[in-house]
Parts: sequence; structure tokens; C-alpha cells
Amino acid sequence: MRRADAPTTIPAVPGFLTPEQCLETAWAIAGMQEASGAIPWFPGGHTDPWDHVESAMALTAAGLFEQSEAAFEWSRRTQRVDGSWPMQFRGSVVENHDSDSNFCAYLAVGVWHHFLITGSRAFVTSMWPTIRSAIDFVLAMQAPGGEIYWGHGLGGAVPEALLTSSSSIHQSLRCAISLAEVVGERQPDWEVALYQLGHAIRHHPEAFAPKPEYSMDWYYPVLGGALRGAAAEERLRERWDDFVVEGLGIHCVDHRPWVTGAETCELVLALDALGVRVQALELFGSIQHLRDPDGSYWTGLVYSDGKRWPVEKSSWTSAAVILAADALSGATPGNGIFRDAALPPAQLGSDRCGQHCYASGSPV
Repeated sequence: MRRADAPTTIPAVPGFLTPEQCLETAWAIAGMQEASGAIPWFPGGHTDPWDHVESAMALTAAGLFEQSEAAFEWSRRTQRVDGSWPMQFRGSVVENHDSDSNFCAYLAVGVWHHFLITGSRAFVTSMWPTIRSAIDFVLAMQAPGGEIYWGHGLGGAVPEALLTSSSSIHQSLRCAISLAEVVGERQPDWEVALYQLGHAIRHHPEAFAPKPEYSMDWYYPVLGGALRGAAAEERLRERWDDFVVEGLGIHCVDHRPWVTGAETCELVLALDALGVRVQALELFGSIQHLRDPDGSYWTGLVYSDGKRWPVEKSSWTSAAVILAADALSGATPGNGIFRDAALPPAQLGSDRCGQHCYASGSPV
């Protein structure tokens, strides 16, 4: 059994990122971590539960286990009794008490990733009550059609589903189900919810608020595992020219001259999941212009005037670089965390609308 403090191979991408540079990036993230374990967007900035977990995953991938486990302990400690987290913290102060379903679900991805790399069942066992409570909270926000409402406030769930959010939750459910198997507490209701969510993403775009200008809505159905194969390849091909800026990265918003490192690296991960390695490598190389001499990465570049914007080196941009490097290099046992987000075809079945599809009138 692997120990959490055992040495690990550091992700690296020849020609673009050395192991030493990757480790430097990980230490830059760790340098932003607060004494509580929280990892804010940047020193003095706010912390949100999703980006916090992504940064913890990067620390795990780079072998900084003490720091990553401190981050997960922060998540365990700050969870509310209903299984949720506030959307935003600044230090110990809650700045937004509402909850985001995607933010709450993503801890499952981080804990499963930690298990893949360290093999620590004890860590999974310690985090399992937190995961179970979070996923139950999230699935209470699932609509009859399978999509999951994104927000929850004092008045309950906001009856609106976002494609990016639900696509990310698809991966979180896959990981949560795997964690349930590790602790010997299978969750069949989660498995049904995962299928229904994936079906909504694949076949019912009308279930989601339209946000076609955002690149995340373009690639997240692939990144989160709901789409694979020819349908995924066609989706990426259709809007490639709208979002990809050769040699610089990808747009966050299709009509703005602004490329961002995190979105570019997430597209790298989506391409890697489809086996499109050449384009994935090219895109990974294209955002190295955002690297700072201290090893961190600037969030983005407005290429029309050559200015960094926003003027911040965000923890989650650096984290996305490390996770993309791991996927491309296969360095750690967690390198397939996004590649494996899809349901196996045998579990997916025919996936027809006439089969347990609320939107088409079939009984669920």
C-alpha cells in the first residue's frame, strides 16, 4: 500500500515544463495557502470551495501531501450540517452564504484523486462522511429531467441549471460512486442520478440556461465525461475557431480578445480524454507565456493590448497547469482522473430518450 508521504514522479511535459518547474509551480500554490488550510485565489483574495479543491489536487499531484491534506481538512471542517459550503470565504469570514451545487460536489473528485495517487484508504474513510453528506445535498437539487440546479439560498434551490456546472458534477458523481465502493457503502441512487444527469447533458440542451459565449459551456460536457467519441469530437470541432487563438490559448468568452490559462488547460484535459494528443500538447505549450519567474501563472492575457488581466497570479490557474501536465505525461497514478470521467459503454446502455427519460415523457 502506497504511503501518502512516499515519493512520487513529478509531472513534466518535455519542451514545455520540466519536473523542477512543475514543483516550483506547486510550491507557488502552497505559498498562497493560509494557516487554516484554505487556498485562496491569490494572497489576500477570497476562497471558493471548488477552486480550493482544484489547487489541493495539484499539490497532491506534485507530492506536497502535507499541504494537500491540510486543504482537504479545511473542506471537512468548514462543511455545514446540511452538507453544503458557503460560496465564498475571505480568511475565516463567510462573504457569501449561498451554496453552489458544483462547488459542493467537487470535493469527491479531489478525494478520489488523492486515493489514486496515495492509495490511502484511511484518508478516504476519514473524508467519507463529508463526501456522502455533500453528494446528498447536491442530489436534492436534481431536477426531474436529470439536470442539477446550480444555486441554493435561503429560499431553497434556484430553478436554473447550467451546463458547465452539471457537466462538472457528472465527474464528481463518478468519483463519489468510486469512493463509495472503497468504503463498502454502494450508493445505487447516486448511480441512477449519474445516468440521468449524463443523459440530460447529452440529449437535452434545452434543460440548461444558454451561455454559448463561454468556452466552458463548449468543452465541459467532454471534460466532465458526459460526452465521448464522435459526438465529443464534433462538439469541439464545431466551435474550435471561435475559441482557440493559435499560439496564445483559448478565449474565456468568445467575443473578447482575452485568453486564459485555466480554460486552456481544461481544454487540454478534454482533448487528452479523447486521445487528441497533438492538439493538446500544442495548446499546453501555447499558454506558457503566462508563466511568471516565480513559478506561478497569470490568469490571462488581453492580447489586443498585451496586458495581463486580471492582474493576478491565481492559484487555480497554476493548479490547472499541473493537472494538465500530469495528464499529458502520465506521471502519477491520478493522471487519468479526467480521462476516466465517462461511464463505460456497458453501463451507459442504449441511452435512448424513451428509456427513463423524463423529458420525453418516459417514466423514470
